[in-house]
Amino acid sequence: MSNHDNEPGHGNSVAAWSAVITAIVGVTIATLGVVLPEGTLVVIGSVLTVLSIPMGPVLAKLGYGVNQTTPKK
Repeated sequence: MSNHDNEPGHGNSVAAWSAVITAIVGVTIATLGVVLPEGTLVVIGSVLTVLSIPMGPVLAKLGYGVNQTTPKK
């Protein structure tokens, strides 16, 4: 049988989920901006999507990653 003691967590962390959800929301808003020719929505969605890229690593360094230093609740 395989040993799961050193499992990396596969992104089950606040940092990973926050980054992914922000990226999904950003892409959705940008898509709506393209479908409903609204430049403001395209810009807002694009900014959210780009900001989601560093969000995961930054939150992980703050202790919300897979190897959390804060206790899980």
